[in-house]
Amino acid sequence: MFSGPRGDPLHSSVLTLEEAILRFGREKRNGRRIVFTNGCFDLLHPGHIRSLELARELGDVLIVGLNSDASVRQLKGEGRPVISERERAEILAALEYVDAVVIFDDLTPREVIAGLLPDVLVKGGDWPGDQIVGREEVEAAGGRVLSIPVVPGYSTTAILRKIREGFGEKPQPKGARASRAES
Repeated sequence: MFSGPRGDPLHSSVLTLEEAILRFGREKRNGRRIVFTNGCFDLLHPGHIRSLELARELGDVLIVGLNSDASVRQLKGEGRPVISERERAEILAALEYVDAVVIFDDLTPREVIAGLLPDVLVKGGDWPGDQIVGREEVEAAGGRVLSIPVVPGYSTTAILRKIREGFGEKPQPKGARASRAES
């Protein structure tokens, strides 16, 4: 189990791959359907929430693969992630429809998927079906690979752009004070 910055344990649903295999392999053998999805989840927004809810409806257990800070940086560039992997993992694990979070360092979750062999692998519809990492492993084990619709209008990149642009407000001259209505 992972621990927080002060050594305190993170949410008990933040697991290593080995812990997830041990915990959910038994569930799978007992006939429960395991669903897996993954992503960076840097700034959690309604698009993420709705996608995770849809994924959870496809089975009995939802495991979320979470890109580590290093892999997010490689995928998204400098300045990302905004939220650390431990904090992102704890936020995701606290959601009622997420049963476990597994942090991975690689650019793709192939190793996690191959280890867990979920019954259902889910990705957002912005990924072409033939490019979904782990498809071969899941289908070879008798599982299904599904794309779920992306919720339009939500993206971490767009949120960050909006923040950087100051929500379209005019910049204040140096030393100017905000009115009471603005503070």
